[in-house]
Amino acid sequence: MKEYTAESIRNIALASHSSSGKTMLAEAFLHFTGATTRLGKIEDGSTVSDFNEEEIRRGISLSTSVIPVEYKDVKINFLDTPGYTDFVGEVISALRVADGVLILADSVAGLEVGTEIAWDYATTFKLPRFLVINKMERENANFQKALASVQEFSEIRLIPVQLPWGEKADFQGVIDLITMKAYKGDGKTAVDIPPEFKAAADEAHTKLLEAAAEGDDALMEKYFEAGTLTDEELRRGLKVIVRNGTFAPVFVSSGTAEIGLQLLLDAIVNLMPSPVDIAPVVAKGKDGEEELKASDSGPLAAYVWKTTADPFVGKQTFFRIYSGMLSSDSRVWNQNKGVEERLGTLSIPRGKDGIPVKIIHSGDIGVVPKLSETSTANTLCDKNHPLSLQAPTYPNAPYQVAVLPKTQADSTKISPTLTRLCEEDGTLSWHQEPSTNQTILQGMGDQHIDVAIRRAETKFQVNLITSIPKVPYQEAITKKGDAMYRHKKQSGGSGQFGEVHLRVEPSQEDFEFTWDVFGGAISQSYSTSIQKGILSVMKEGILAGYAISNVHVSVYDGKEHPVDSKPVAFEIAGREAFKLAFQDAGPVLREPIMLVKVIVPESNMGDILGDLNTRRARVQGMESEKGHSTVTATVPLAEMLRYTTQLRSMTGGRGHFTMDLDHYEVVPSHITQEIVAERQKEQQQKKEE
Repeated sequence: MKEYTAESIRNIALASHSSSGKTMLAEAFLHFTGATTRLGKIEDGSTVSDFNEEEIRRGISLSTSVIPVEYKDVKINFLDTPGYTDFVGEVISALRVADGVLILADSVAGLEVGTEIAWDYATTFKLPRFLVINKMERENANFQKALASVQEFSEIRLIPVQLPWGEKADFQGVIDLITMKAYKGDGKTAVDIPPEFKAAADEAHTKLLEAAAEGDDALMEKYFEAGTLTDEELRRGLKVIVRNGTFAPVFVSSGTAEIGLQLLLDAIVNLMPSPVDIAPVVAKGKDGEEELKASDSGPLAAYVWKTTADPFVGKQTFFRIYSGMLSSDSRVWNQNKGVEERLGTLSIPRGKDGIPVKIIHSGDIGVVPKLSETSTANTLCDKNHPLSLQAPTYPNAPYQVAVLPKTQADSTKISPTLTRLCEEDGTLSWHQEPSTNQTILQGMGDQHIDVAIRRAETKFQVNLITSIPKVPYQEAITKKGDAMYRHKKQSGGSGQFGEVHLRVEPSQEDFEFTWDVFGGAISQSYSTSIQKGILSVMKEGILAGYAISNVHVSVYDGKEHPVDSKPVAFEIAGREAFKLAFQDAGPVLREPIMLVKVIVPESNMGDILGDLNTRRARVQGMESEKGHSTVTATVPLAEMLRYTTQLRSMTGGRGHFTMDLDHYEVVPSHITQEIVAERQKEQQQKKEE
């Protein structure tokens, strides 16, 4: 592959709902431009994009692939993103480094939830976009219906620059509304528009002229005077309206049948911005913010948008250069980690393969192996000119599982493995839950977690079992309680003796301890032993095995023996006295109450409210805006453990929610009884084992 400088590069993401044909369109572009000798197929796992075992097994993309296509002395870096909602983190990472986006809509299904999400993120990143009505050869394909479904949703006006030449089995090419010619098959040869399509093409051509004229005052003036524009003027006007986001041009294609490819590639080259054309990128420097343009002579700033671990080639780091250039076997500074990294051989990624290169220019996307410290969202720069580029915001991961190692050997590798997985994916995170002593892995949904667990198995040889996480309940008291306990153990030789009288009451602090013994009934030197005994019980819990909190303990009396009293005796006496006092003080279980915000289409509002009522929710407020409703409610965590899956099924995948800890509340007594009974059953099983 030859070297390309910034003005000859286009970074274009392919984004949409799952199965709308992104991977096959990328495959068709490669075949059309001669980069591959045959068209791969998803069914037999032979596409360049979907190369890992899991993608081939499932028949869907799970991560973003880089597919560079060389066309008319321009390199188009296609970023083929997954369409399944669970892998939205990959879409966000790809859009962060793209300068434009092709959003595909299936000609039969029209607007689908994944397409909505991609469209919204393209708006968030302010990216120019094309809408491609794809798979026009399918039975029941309907161009106008698919277009109308997207227009209804979009705030940006859609303007067809092509019409389909036939539909379903009759789909044979595209009618180009710029040149007013018809192009059969891949689009290499032009013919006159067939008579049956002429009237529709003329009408659409007029609308296209009006839209293009809006982009430029001089064009508007000419259009009013002459009533038409030249093809070149039409393209010039289109370029302006595409880049400023007032319109999204609409194209027609079929990746599988390889129809409409040349005109689509021409449009990307002519209408989409190169890295030179985009607004300067803002980076944080030593002396405040700096604006960076795509120039080889500028200060180095390369943003790491993706990292992957491979058992054969090690860690792979994907980056996009926003300023400056990189060469193989050089040294760079990682501003986020404050370390220097040595670059080995740089490559241009193409699916699973890398094409080795000496230099990667500004604006381009590359990959380098075996960087030890660098992770996703880091910035590589020059040590003498430190810069850092902003990372995108990833959505909260609402789906949690508890993970356990399958074997003893797996348990030692669990922490580094989960850390590596989360480094690769901004929407995955993990933490240790101290109150339940579980390792919690958080992701976007069950498929997301399932893929992560399989990656741990295949890439890191760590086998993990998942289960529904335990709710981190707390045990507490509601009133004062009093107890004493005498620990006495006499056997041959020295014995053990300790007697402790203590009182417990609710407290604002997690744990308060006061020594209120008067007259030296027991020596204060035993205070730490008594506290140690109490704290060990607080950690283990009494009612149902959950940590005890918000307790004030006062030791006010006791007895000691001049010979047999020892620290261990008072530790046991303190422990047992605390257990008795706790039972005397109105013990309760408290549960975490979450502040939940559910955002759904207005039409789903009734179902959502009805469902929340079954989850012991207290609705705090409701508001509607732009066809979406937001419900704010406080809900016990115990009722929300699998809400992600249920919300998706109720809203067809269009609903999402956020959840944060709000406060703790006493668990209703009938639920407490169930939890206590479950705990006793568990302990009984352990004894029997």
